[in-house]
Amino acid sequence: MKRVALGIFILMSMSLIAKEKAPNETDLAYGKRYPTHYNDTPGKAFSKPFVDLAKKCTPSVVFIRAEGGSDRGYNPNDMFSDEFFRHFFGGPRRSPGPQVSQGSGFIVSKEGHIMTNLHVVRGAKKLTVHMQDGSNRQVSATYIGGDPRTDIAIIKIDDSYGNTFPYLELGDSDGLEVGEWVVAIGNPFSLEASVSAGIISAKGRQGLQITDYEDFIQTDAAINPGNSGGPLIDLDMKVIGMNTAIVSQSGGYMGIGFAIPSNILINIKDQLVNNGVVTRGFLGVSLQPIDPDLAEAFGSDSTQGALIVNVVEGSPAQKAGLQQGDIVMKLNGYPIKNPGQLRNDIVLLPPGTKVDLTINRSGTILNIPVTLGESGANTLVSSTTASKLLGLSVDNLTNENIQQFRFSQDDKGVVIVSVEPGSPADSVGIKAGTLVMAVNHKKVTNVTEFNDALKGVKSGQKVLLLVRLGDMMKFYSLKAT
Repeated sequence: MKRVALGIFILMSMSLIAKEKAPNETDLAYGKRYPTHYNDTPGKAFSKPFVDLAKKCTPSVVFIRAEGGSDRGYNPNDMFSDEFFRHFFGGPRRSPGPQVSQGSGFIVSKEGHIMTNLHVVRGAKKLTVHMQDGSNRQVSATYIGGDPRTDIAIIKIDDSYGNTFPYLELGDSDGLEVGEWVVAIGNPFSLEASVSAGIISAKGRQGLQITDYEDFIQTDAAINPGNSGGPLIDLDMKVIGMNTAIVSQSGGYMGIGFAIPSNILINIKDQLVNNGVVTRGFLGVSLQPIDPDLAEAFGSDSTQGALIVNVVEGSPAQKAGLQQGDIVMKLNGYPIKNPGQLRNDIVLLPPGTKVDLTINRSGTILNIPVTLGESGANTLVSSTTASKLLGLSVDNLTNENIQQFRFSQDDKGVVIVSVEPGSPADSVGIKAGTLVMAVNHKKVTNVTEFNDALKGVKSGQKVLLLVRLGDMMKFYSLKAT
């Protein structure tokens, strides 16, 4: 550490010396030209957009500390501790138990909503946000919801801290061009408010097995452990991606980083903030890519598109008349390059959306309208949140929770997934697997409604829960701590 610190000091000292150097007589004698103002150089002019971006955007980027979560925490001294970096680098897994996770995030509303990666905050009992707006504040935050299929989460700074926070605007990632300059801001290795620049190296990266729905932006802006959840920003000062993972042989930056596109962020943010849950469009087909031989066999002169290999019985696709062997060429007039693109486009549309598909059926071009269904019988996604007042953690009724705790698809409420020893919930005998159906006489069907029902409750006040365990329903009165 001493050697590193000395190196940094030497570089800073050299920079200051160079900055203060004025033209000497020898320089003037040889006709070297100096501007009247030293800041008025071509280099300074080139740097100005980056300087302006850093000044304006850094206050909206935060450092997140999540305590008591799953075994996915990030230790700033262990580059392999982040789940997504371990996915690429390998390395030992930690033993299960409470962990401390650290990462980046960025504020997206004046009310204090923060976007980050789900793997940074998932299952946390306590969330602390370190502000970088000059106040040096450390404020608590509440988990709003997350989507494991895209690794996106929303947390919110608690109401007691006000509602006038600096925030970043989400841009249009579809308009990005390879070669554009971008800036990544985050907290690599716990170094807060670090800024790095690079370009867009590629778009539409899929098949990386990072998340279920992949359409990653690739960049060579320096991204390291701790950058997870931070923004990737264009020179118009709009967020065009969320930094999520890198490829490396050493555990550090090697010029290949991946960010979730902003158009996916917008879709998930709006659903989580407004509804607390994520629903997805459903077409009902199995797809495969097209090689030259298949293109010839199915009467197509292109390998672009998505070949339908199966149509689900009773699905929107079957009802619309799609058939096995059809090649989907366009969605709402936009070309489809491969099956992954079509799948991503469909799941980002809300159920009930009417889309127009252009297909090639044995050489004949057809336009087929389809009204999308809803993906899955139960579309709630995991959104575990902890109540410090009651000493319990609840989650949505996901398909996994329904199976684990033997609920039915028709059940409504939130399921208690853990109870803190010695807590109010523990003292009255509440157990994991209990279904919470109402809080203070307000029905709750998801985690957001559960949190809303507890708003305004203070320590010492009574909270009335209507719960069901097995076939037995019961009221519990808990004293908030």
